[in-house]
Amino acid sequence: MATTRTAHTVWEGELLKGSGTVTFDSSGIGSQPVSWPSRAEQANGKTSPEELIAAAHSSCFSMALSHGLTGAGNPPARLETKADVTFQPGEGITGIHLTVRGEVPGLDAAGFQEAAEGAKKNCPVSQALTGTTITLTAELV
Repeated sequence: MATTRTAHTVWEGELLKGSGTVTFDSSGIGSQPVSWPSRAEQANGKTSPEELIAAAHSSCFSMALSHGLTGAGNPPARLETKADVTFQPGEGITGIHLTVRGEVPGLDAAGFQEAAEGAKKNCPVSQALTGTTITLTAELV
C-alpha cells in the first residue's frame, strides 16, 4: 500500500530578503522558518531545503541499513547516521556525505562496510537523489 506524506511552504517576498515557513502536514510536528540566508549562509535558527534533505536521508539510510543487517542475521544494537548535504549557491547541491557509526554484535568491519554500501545504494532517498554524488564513511564501535 502506497503512502503519501505532505509538507507545504508559504513564502513571502523576494528570494534574498523574503522568508517562509515550512509546515509538516502529515506528522503535525509543527512548522519551521526558512530563508535564503539560512540556506546560503548561517542557519540562525532557521532550516533549509538541504537540512530537510539531510534529515530525510539520514533516517532513510538508517532504516535501510537496519533492515539489511537484520535480514542478513546481524540486527544492529544501535546506528547513528549523519548526513552532510553541501549546497553551493548558483550551482545547487554538490554532494552528500553519510557517516554511520554502528554497534552490530557479531559483525566485522568489512561486513558492516558492505551492508552500509548496500543501504546507501538502495535506500529510497538515495535513489531519489541519483544525480548527486553520495559518499559514505562507515565505522563499527
